[in-house]
Amino acid sequence: MPSFSPRTDRCRLVVATLLAVLVACIFVLAGCATEAGTDADGRVRVVATTSILADLAENVGGNAVRVDGLMGPGVDPHLYKASEGDVTAMASADLIVYNGLDLEGKMTSVFAEMKRRGQPTTALAADAFPDSMLLSSPDYAGNFDPHVWMDAELWTRAAEHLADQLARIDTARADAYRKRAATYADSLRRLDEALHAMVQRVPQDKRVLITSHDAFRYFGRAYGFDVRGLQGISTATEAGTADVQNLASFVAERRIPAIFVESSVPRRGIEAVREAVRAKGFGVAIGGTLYGDALGSPGTPAGTYTGMLRSNMSTVTTGLAAAPVANADATARP
Repeated sequence: MPSFSPRTDRCRLVVATLLAVLVACIFVLAGCATEAGTDADGRVRVVATTSILADLAENVGGNAVRVDGLMGPGVDPHLYKASEGDVTAMASADLIVYNGLDLEGKMTSVFAEMKRRGQPTTALAADAFPDSMLLSSPDYAGNFDPHVWMDAELWTRAAEHLADQLARIDTARADAYRKRAATYADSLRRLDEALHAMVQRVPQDKRVLITSHDAFRYFGRAYGFDVRGLQGISTATEAGTADVQNLASFVAERRIPAIFVESSVPRRGIEAVREAVRAKGFGVAIGGTLYGDALGSPGTPAGTYTGMLRSNMSTVTTGLAAAPVANADATARP
């Protein structure tokens, strides 16, 4: 993990203190504005950080919950900073749902202060999965990769855990939450089977997934891809020239037909890899856009969790099943 100077530590202490004061003030205002408990119409108020978690809460909670998502389509949770409005929403929520495992790294102090004040919270990836199911972080020893939703079968545990959390808050509808979670988990298992079938389109030696950052390791473990990200598991770490050249050499040597950009990460890094590969005499294409840390826009095929995984697998298998282009002047796909 990075080390900090005494001056940096003092700055972090000041920020944490100011944050605690802000949260305290917002708690007072939220208490004046609304009574604790469910909505006026009887729904449980859930605040979820990412669009992926908001989708899960809607599927498990159904009409019994009102879900407010803090991060919209294309928002990078690694870099996201909570606004005053976000803190207000969390302070008045019946349940705060966040991923944890440092995915929302810049919001850690907010979650800690909410917990200290007794606000119901769950760090879904950290709470729902034992360490044995998690992948270790290649960047920081002792930490885990937070991108657990990339495995549809694994994500069934998240649905069941969230149902238990809602059942604790709203005991009258406990059975309904657990039944909805079980039904949704069944749909995720069917999705998992469909994704495994789609993989068969790609020859075994071409099942190599190159993306903007290392968000697809659970996807790779579940569906049999060798995954290489230009950046690490957090986009807060910048890729350097050596990273670009090393990845380009790997792509050229393996003659991988396509590499992929991500919706929540600037595409310039992958475009630099493509140009470096072309300089080595091989015409790799950009095979399309994948959804890593956020869903697509509402109403689009990738606007739901299940649609996002289907879209990702379709994009990956189409790109990798294509014949490689030998010359460096190949036109990339959009």
